[in-house]
Amino acid sequence: MNAYPVAEGLRAALDGALDGLAPRSAAGAVARLITQYRGTTPTGAPVLRDRADAVAYAAYRMPATFEAARAALGALAAVLPPDWAPASHLDLGGGTGAAVWAVSDTWAGERPVTVLDWAEPALALGRELAASHPQLASAEWRRARVDAPGPHSAGLVTLSYVLGELTEQDRAAAVDAAAAAGQAVVVVEPGTPDGYARVLAARERLTGAGLRVAAPCPHGGACPIVPGADWCHFSARVSRSALHRQVKGGSLPYEDEKFSFVAAVRAPLPVSAPPARVLRRPGIRKGHVLLDLCAADGTLTRATVTKRHGFAYRAARDAAWGDAWPPADPA
Repeated sequence: MNAYPVAEGLRAALDGALDGLAPRSAAGAVARLITQYRGTTPTGAPVLRDRADAVAYAAYRMPATFEAARAALGALAAVLPPDWAPASHLDLGGGTGAAVWAVSDTWAGERPVTVLDWAEPALALGRELAASHPQLASAEWRRARVDAPGPHSAGLVTLSYVLGELTEQDRAAAVDAAAAAGQAVVVVEPGTPDGYARVLAARERLTGAGLRVAAPCPHGGACPIVPGADWCHFSARVSRSALHRQVKGGSLPYEDEKFSFVAAVRAPLPVSAPPARVLRRPGIRKGHVLLDLCAADGTLTRATVTKRHGFAYRAARDAAWGDAWPPADPA
């Protein structure tokens, strides 16, 4: 458990950065950024052009990307030895640093942290936000291309919400660089069919480089989900501050961020893969629960858990999308 309240600290840092930006300016920057991120972005043109862009992006997207990265990292931590923590962290295309905050929340303690990105305004804001976090204040924020970051070595490498900004060739190069640098690698993308396709391609390159899939898949074989017919994704609940709601033009105090991810590790780091993972929100019916599962044998199954299953039934009613299944019976 991290003694520093990471989520609350990030929210306060973002509110402080946004407080100096006029709402109209923020709204205009957000509208432009949404258009660019939903379109095709060439690798020669960073999306974030100045501080206003960086602050608008961070206010609009950073709470959600933080929660998605935190969920993906939590899934990795759950299958690794409980005493393991990354000795160092390299965040490729880290921008304003959502992933480094998420890593800090997942594994307490200080470690060398390096964030590489090609957008200087994002790096500058990320450095400013991290200055308020006692475990991130010494992080290094360096301008570099994600697809050609140079030689690095790290206990953990993250590629979070960045592959969609790259061409197919540069995506492959970025994933290869992550695989070469990291003992563990986590790739997170939006939970859309396109985002899942990018994650699936990254998964294939990571396993091709000799890494073992650790999460979310309970197996290392081919993904049983047919691209185009369905896609593997999960959901993270995001709390919204008043300023976050203002920038997003929303009224609810929360939102749900859909994301896809893959985590892979290099031997000899051991992985305790679960027998299966819940792929959809459990369907709670009268007297039974329906669970859509990805199983360790590489197949998709639907389990019906009824009251006669006792502990398993109670656990199924409490199960969440993305959970490992079945839980250990305390009896």
